[in-house]
Amino acid sequence: MKKTFKYCIKANKTVIQNTENWLELCRKLYNNCLEEKINVYKEQGKSISCYTQMKKLPSLKKELAEYKKVNSQTLQDVIQRLDRAYQNFFRRVKRGEKPGFPRFKGRDRYDSFTLKQTGYSLQGRYLFIKNIGRFKIFLSRPIEGDIKTVTIHRNSSGKWFASFSCDNVSTQPLPKTGRSIGIDVGCEHFLTASNGEKVDNPRFYQRAQSLLAQRQKRLSRKKKGSNRRNKMRILVAKAYEKVFSQRRDFHFKVADKLLKANDIICIEDMNHFNSFRVLNRSMRDVAWFDFFNILAFKAAEAGKQVIKVPAKKTSQVCSNCGRIVPKTLSDRVHRCPYCSLVLDRDINAARNILRLGQSLQGAASLEAAVN
Repeated sequence: MKKTFKYCIKANKTVIQNTENWLELCRKLYNNCLEEKINVYKEQGKSISCYTQMKKLPSLKKELAEYKKVNSQTLQDVIQRLDRAYQNFFRRVKRGEKPGFPRFKGRDRYDSFTLKQTGYSLQGRYLFIKNIGRFKIFLSRPIEGDIKTVTIHRNSSGKWFASFSCDNVSTQPLPKTGRSIGIDVGCEHFLTASNGEKVDNPRFYQRAQSLLAQRQKRLSRKKKGSNRRNKMRILVAKAYEKVFSQRRDFHFKVADKLLKANDIICIEDMNHFNSFRVLNRSMRDVAWFDFFNILAFKAAEAGKQVIKVPAKKTSQVCSNCGRIVPKTLSDRVHRCPYCSLVLDRDINAARNILRLGQSLQGAASLEAAVN
């Protein structure tokens, strides 16, 4: 399987300066290629391909000496990144979503570059990049599989990371338990399981609101372009970074606990949220999409199964008799007038999700057997 290993890296001032120079050159190339695409379309009414732009890289290196030190495959990846942005733009237009045309990148909006087969070497805890220098890697876990690409990334607080994208990473299957579970997510509780267990919502972002408000207020008072404003901006970024790290750690721990106890996990299909913009602050704080992505990845690694079911009316249907019992959002208890079932609303929904997941699994097994 494919897997990415991300590590914090550190280096001396010279190496960091060389890395920042590479980032700046990549950013300028991205913006120049974007400008070329726009001008060609305005003048000729057609688009220029990424391969045509990549053919111009040798002449670019002859004209501008500073680009000679940048790895050729890194420059090619910059153009391919722009091409992917265009493809995503046309995909959103085709689906009727908000298009979001590719934008020019400012200094704070271009923060990574990628090396492929050449230009780097890994020796123990040290990563050597040609024409940049040596980075010390904080190996929190060993790198597995075959390294395909190395991405150097700078986050908003100024920390540097190296991400190794690897193929042929061995899976780590967990022991089978023979159990299945359905989970219903929400804002009041992070999740509710079909067996009645509930996981409280930690509300990391809400707990950090006072600190964030204080630092953002101080940031707004600093003069734009000053060193004090930049220092304050980093403090704000670190506060957000802590919230993100806490939430991500929480998601991994909950996913690990669910996968160790169950072989099949049934969840809601959240595609009815067409855009992240429709989510309110509490929904963004709980971060359902991030959790489901982590759960699906960990399940594939552990040899377990995650089944998505339609979310429509899972809270309205009675899990005992199957009849619809209308409720408002304020109704937190399911009371069925037909079979007299009285149950917590979220537990009732989790049981419906489990039932739907088992029916989908049975249908898939039957289809596989017929074929």
